[in-house]
Amino acid sequence: MVNTAPLPLIGIDGQDTSGLDARMADVQEFETLVRNYQNMVFSVAARIVGNLVDAQDISQEVFLRAYEHFDELKGNATVGGWLKTVATNLAINHLNRYRARWRFFSEQETEIEIPTPTIQTDDRREMLEIAIQKLPDAQRVPLVLFHFQDLSYEEIAAKLGVSLAKVKTDIHRGRESLKKILVKTS
Repeated sequence: MVNTAPLPLIGIDGQDTSGLDARMADVQEFETLVRNYQNMVFSVAARIVGNLVDAQDISQEVFLRAYEHFDELKGNATVGGWLKTVATNLAINHLNRYRARWRFFSEQETEIEIPTPTIQTDDRREMLEIAIQKLPDAQRVPLVLFHFQDLSYEEIAAKLGVSLAKVKTDIHRGRESLKKILVKTS
């Protein structure tokens, strides 16, 4: 019997594929990362932009950026915070593209009724999520950043590029609108 050394795998095009196992392990690790954080990333984006299709696009962009930085992220204990920050920033950037429309709605004297399908549910959290989606962008975004992202008024003003007084006013109006919506649905 002749002892032979194992030969490295050779791809069809003649490339050495000995690193294939390492790349496959990275792909599996990345898939696990996506599965573990996809709901959190999507919910952050959905709360801020208020549109599920846009939130899906933003979530996809977040994970594309995570893939680009995967070597630094894997094994890092702060990966969830990094993903949340990227999702928040991309969602805000998305809204900033439509800033003129956003300002128009925030300066309206009368509240604009946004039609949203009413869903009968006993789950208070789900009712709150539905009510948040009914808020205009100018009220929903600062409210979500304050209550769900734990940003201060000053941080929100800096992120949105508006005055501190506007942030306080929009959060107050958002809370009042949210109360009215929740009273209607209960």
